[in-house]
Amino acid sequence: MRRIRSFVRREGRLTKGQAGAMERQWPIMGIEFNGEQLNLASIFGNANPVVIEIGFGMGKSLVTMAKAAPQINFIGIEVHTPGVGACLLEAEAQNVSNLRVIEHDAVEVLNDWLADDCLDGVQIFFPDPWHKKRHHKRRLIQPEFVALLRKKLKAGGVLHLATDWENYAEHMLEVMNVAPGYENQATDGTYIPRPDERPLTKFEQRGQRLGHGVWDMKYTAV
Repeated sequence: MRRIRSFVRREGRLTKGQAGAMERQWPIMGIEFNGEQLNLASIFGNANPVVIEIGFGMGKSLVTMAKAAPQINFIGIEVHTPGVGACLLEAEAQNVSNLRVIEHDAVEVLNDWLADDCLDGVQIFFPDPWHKKRHHKRRLIQPEFVALLRKKLKAGGVLHLATDWENYAEHMLEVMNVAPGYENQATDGTYIPRPDERPLTKFEQRGQRLGHGVWDMKYTAV
């Protein structure tokens, strides 16, 4: 049975800068799948905690987070090549070395590339809200997906979600607050203030000026 995907591949053209960064940095920062589970300590050359971001867009906030936390290893997963190129270009400009990128479907990465209990954190910021009701089944945050994430998270690891669609935020709460193996860090079982480590994007700043909300959630794997 064909799996419902949470994304649509858009074949965008790379800018000259993105293409150059792909050529220079993919051999250093890109992760390819060879049919075996990834050895994260070998990939990074250390045993530091590993945090994965799923759907990093153009990668600016991911690079900012990696630059601010050199003691953490970050892996970004994105299906759109221009976004991967932009992320590598920014990482190169910021001289970030604790970041690797994967250009592939995150569900397949989680299932086939990663061992259980190997991640210290997963972050998913502003995933596609699929706002039309008939498309809600395409939303990434579903019971089966968060159960898969829980298998990959170590005990004490953290899943950090953020969205600017209130309906999706409510959907996330409904899914997460009954998901086995997770504990909401919000004492009232809802949302948390934006954590300092999540960069405020230009898009988010514009939304704040227009009175738009953003909802952050953090769940600890228990």
